[in-house]
Amino acid sequence: MNTKKSILLCAVAALGIFTASIGIGQAAETIKFGHVGQPGSLMDKTAKEFAKRANEKLGDKAEVRVYGSSQLGSDTQMLRKLKLGTIDLSLPSTVMSSVAPAFALFEMPFLVADREHMTRIRESELIRGKLDDAAASQNYKILGIWENGFRNITNNERPIKTPADLQGIKLRTPNGQWRVRMFKSYGANPTPMPYSETFVALQTGAVDGQENPLAQIYPARFYEVQKYLSLSRHVYTPAYVLAGASWQRMPEDVRSVLEETAEEMQPVALEMGKQLDKELLTKLKDEGMKVNDIDRQAFVDASKPIYEQFQSEVEDGKAMIEEARSLKDE
Repeated sequence: MNTKKSILLCAVAALGIFTASIGIGQAAETIKFGHVGQPGSLMDKTAKEFAKRANEKLGDKAEVRVYGSSQLGSDTQMLRKLKLGTIDLSLPSTVMSSVAPAFALFEMPFLVADREHMTRIRESELIRGKLDDAAASQNYKILGIWENGFRNITNNERPIKTPADLQGIKLRTPNGQWRVRMFKSYGANPTPMPYSETFVALQTGAVDGQENPLAQIYPARFYEVQKYLSLSRHVYTPAYVLAGASWQRMPEDVRSVLEETAEEMQPVALEMGKQLDKELLTKLKDEGMKVNDIDRQAFVDASKPIYEQFQSEVEDGKAMIEEARSLKDE
């Protein structure tokens, strides 16, 4: 009997050690990071690189897991989930202009000249301060500002060279009133819808075209259902590494690693975007898309009313525009 009791006690002790070790393993927090980008997109590449770098630093404290291709919902849905704390990080872009007016700065057409200019804008105390405050007012926290990229127009009707060429074209846009306003002013018929629904809408003819960075156009295979690619570069859209309700529940050392890595990724994201633009333009041409440049000045002239509206409707809008423009040629 004593022998049996000894064996049983040893077994229980071993099970306890095993259970404890499992408990320790489970205690490592899983950080859910969602985005809408397809495999191979800039969002996909930057999010995975962030997770790799962060996880190396976190060790067994926590693990960042990336969920792309709208697995955790559309941008709007993920914003709601951040507020609920059911996901931890997301990578929204244009949709942020619907969160707070200050984010509409990056809806202003032809404002950002190049990535060097964007770096100076991102580091501006005025602009970054306004964006941080705007996010905080809605209970979000910006960990870093990465890239979605310079947006270009695709469609099945005609090459877009001037705003007049957009007349009557039904164009998918992201959710956000400023993009809708802009394309309406150019004569298009903008139709907001989630990115995940865009391919089918183009395929079925529900919309004639769409506008996105090359790093979204190619991975989504829009070249299969679009004929013309007009290199408009009409808007530069950042991507924001955003946290929500779960942020304060994370251990301080975990939060420090995530913030440090998100900032570390800022120049990396821009360099990745630059490289992808070169590679993907060639690939899109090879896929048979007809590529053209635009009359940039014609679009700039047509964009003046949008700037006037922004400056009159958004608090400190004029100061933000002036600050961004002042950083162009430094």
